[in-house]
Amino acid sequence: MRASLIQIAVDPDESVDSRRRRAASLVRAQAGADLVVLPELWPVGAFAYESFATEAEPLEGPTYEAMAKAASDAGVWLHAGSIVERDAEGLLYNTSLVFSPTGELARAYRKIHRFGFDKGEAVLMAAGTELVTVPLPAATLGLATCYDLRFPELFRGLVDAGADVLVIAAGWPERRRAHWTLLARARAVENQCYVLAVGCSGTHAGVPQAGHSLVVDPWGEVLAEAGPDEETLTVDLDPTKPAETRDQFPALKDRVLGLPTPG
Repeated sequence: MRASLIQIAVDPDESVDSRRRRAASLVRAQAGADLVVLPELWPVGAFAYESFATEAEPLEGPTYEAMAKAASDAGVWLHAGSIVERDAEGLLYNTSLVFSPTGELARAYRKIHRFGFDKGEAVLMAAGTELVTVPLPAATLGLATCYDLRFPELFRGLVDAGADVLVIAAGWPERRRAHWTLLARARAVENQCYVLAVGCSGTHAGVPQAGHSLVVDPWGEVLAEAGPDEETLTVDLDPTKPAETRDQFPALKDRVLGLPTPG
């Protein structure tokens, strides 16, 4: 299974419409891949909190339309990163969109863990409540977004739901880049899954982005890693490797569930 990770640059001087067209062009350039992945909130910028309300769009808004068309044109499964979604009640969500090669929406995932510690995203956006997996012909994707990466129980739930490729779309800051790499590898090792961790480059509202998107195999080996600038990583994944890893080192079978709360 060929996966292409597009580490797109977010430039505050580039309009959202222009970046949307550019992202669609980058997706079309990956025709021949099986799966293409974009980062978190690339239309507006993950830290551009003051723009969330003005740039919010309905689920089937302009980004949805552009990405559906790009997926269909390229003939790829497309994780289109995430958008600021405004629902019918006016609530905002950090929502990821996954399209099939025919351009139909396969699944949407609303980010569960909102970053900000009682400010920023944590107060501007509502929290999602559902774990989301997406069955592809060769693998099952488990979806997560940025800050979700710090919460291993979410990924255990995705594995229990059948995921063997964990996709993390992010707008991760440069100042915590060491955590980004460490946690992506940890999620791969503990869940014996591939991890596709896709970040942005550039600067979001004065916050330099980490870049360094990476692909990690189920043993924790980094198969490919981007630099700090806009870049596309393309890696061929062996879809049998998660199951083989779990057979060779069956640690997941030794999980102990339902432990009592300490007294």
